[in-house]
Amino acid sequence: MKTKIIGFHQDEYDQWVACLSCGHSRHFRHDPPWQHREWVTSPRGRKAYIGFELDCKVCESPDVGERIG
Repeated sequence: MKTKIIGFHQDEYDQWVACLSCGHSRHFRHDPPWQHREWVTSPRGRKAYIGFELDCKVCESPDVGERIG
């Protein structure tokens, strides 16, 4: 399911987490050499991704309806 990033916050380990319009969240880490997301390390970079559309893996999971309903 397509959703949009509506904000960011840091978790208890200071990792950046995107708040999604569907109500779920998704971690975005800059952890070279495995993950190159330098944009998440600056306020300007995170702001540029507000409104970015992506697939929510939780919404696409077949058992989400069972957990919600």
